[in-house]
Amino acid sequence: MSALRFQCVAHEGAARRGLLRLPGGLVETPAFMPVATYGAVRGVGFEDLGAVGAQLLLANTFHLHERPGETIVAQAGGLRGFTGWRGPWLTDSGGYQVTSMADRVRLDESGVTFSSPVDGRRRELTPEGAIRIQEALGADIAMALDQVVPIRADGTGEIAAAMERSLRWAERCQRARTRADQAVFGIVQGGDDPALRRASAAGTASLGFDGHAHGGLGLGEERSCRRTMIAEAHQALPPALPRYLMGLGRPEDLVDAIAEGIDLFDCVVPTRHARHGLVFTSEGALNLKNARFRDDFGPIDPACDCPVCARHHRAFVRHLFAVGERLGPRLTSLHNLRYTLRLMQRARAAISAGTFASLHREITDLAR
Repeated sequence: MSALRFQCVAHEGAARRGLLRLPGGLVETPAFMPVATYGAVRGVGFEDLGAVGAQLLLANTFHLHERPGETIVAQAGGLRGFTGWRGPWLTDSGGYQVTSMADRVRLDESGVTFSSPVDGRRRELTPEGAIRIQEALGADIAMALDQVVPIRADGTGEIAAAMERSLRWAERCQRARTRADQAVFGIVQGGDDPALRRASAAGTASLGFDGHAHGGLGLGEERSCRRTMIAEAHQALPPALPRYLMGLGRPEDLVDAIAEGIDLFDCVVPTRHARHGLVFTSEGALNLKNARFRDDFGPIDPACDCPVCARHHRAFVRHLFAVGERLGPRLTSLHNLRYTLRLMQRARAAISAGTFASLHREITDLAR
């Protein structure tokens, strides 16, 4: 019996609207997960997250393993008890963070050995260890450990070897599971090779995961390439299970992926951009640090219903950044999160109404 139940309630082409039932609550899809790396979204309280429409959050397994350690989180009752966010949680496997530290890592069939960025000690992350840590963290959805490599094929066979190793690790992750109340997703790899993406999806689907993710994308490939890789994988993934695109958060990327049948997203882009004064609006992306906003007394986005746009104007927010006041990044983070989460709401409504293609064009036109 799976720890999740997923139901599609509307379609428009490949785009789909669904209901994802998790131990921590109901999630309407397509859905975007704000990234709470250490168990919190930087500078944003949980009450604010709920107010702007967040349904589930993503925490970083690697960083929580380093500090405070999964034992502490488990003693507090898992992520819900430790953080106070009572809704659903998803944790990544930690594989991306570890394998991205090229100068600190030795990777072989058993797993990844690395030098801790916190205390310099040598540590090991195996498929079994990734599941053990995530079970202790108590997320509703855990991710299998995979090997991430650059998107571009280099003729050495590295992408194929990493894809095949990810499948072997995925099988070990499945065998290591002990919690019936936690779903686990497998991850499709394969770079920008359609045949490898199809093979990875077929192999991952055969292992009986509760859902599936697309990994190794958003690393510099063209949008058209990404859509092709997603579509290739979906030929082999069971449509009755949820699909998750990892690490993509620009509005145009989100609607592209929804058009290909993706249900879940996460990314630091909305909050990272916000901390630099970059905001998403119905007029396109704006940099509020620009001098032209010095005496602009309009809301960040006149079409936005967030509490920031209801109370503050562009000139004030620009002033906060100019004087280094920490309220500035907090306000822009709230706005960008609301923009992104409202985009998910608009996508769900459009799919039900049969107008998603129009919304897709609207958002992609803004990015030109």
